[in-house]
Amino acid sequence: MTYTPEIQEKEVTGATIWLTGLPSAGKTTIAYELAGRLRAEGHRVELLDGDEIREFLSAGLGFTREDRHTNVQRIGFVAELLASNGVKVLVPVIAPYADSRDAVRKRHQSEGTPYLEVHVATPVEVCSVRDVKGLYAKQAAGEISGLTGVDDPYEEPESPDLRIESHNQTVRESAAALHALLTERGLL
Repeated sequence: MTYTPEIQEKEVTGATIWLTGLPSAGKTTIAYELAGRLRAEGHRVELLDGDEIREFLSAGLGFTREDRHTNVQRIGFVAELLASNGVKVLVPVIAPYADSRDAVRKRHQSEGTPYLEVHVATPVEVCSVRDVKGLYAKQAAGEISGLTGVDDPYEEPESPDLRIESHNQTVRESAAALHALLTERGLL
């Protein structure tokens, strides 16, 4: 007779936390701050950075509305897959169109996977001063076009789960507000 011990797994709740906002709004910075805190608390965390996704998962896609939608759906699929397996997935991705974000939320809902939409609501004037990647300067110089929030649309979420005004608080305060939301929703 072979003894097989019962394996009891701790109930781990995964969730997708999508941080949407303009370029240089602070999405990725807040996500990294929160990821560090969650990992320190023992949570399984993945961060799906928009730039990395474009390089590895969505290489070849441009910035047309259709390509942006495809990119967001790919990211949403990976996020839901990870979240449904107990991972806290932080997604600092612009996702400029409401219908694309809604499709990701619906996918999560149909799978029973928690999903939170966080709007990092930093005004374009502040983003253009931060200009982390030099995109606003390139757009102003006529070197690029189609910059989200400047000469390409950004549809702000009408009723996000949380709105963060990163220009009015520190990165740590922004991450703490998001941590509080996760706690309030029973996801920590």
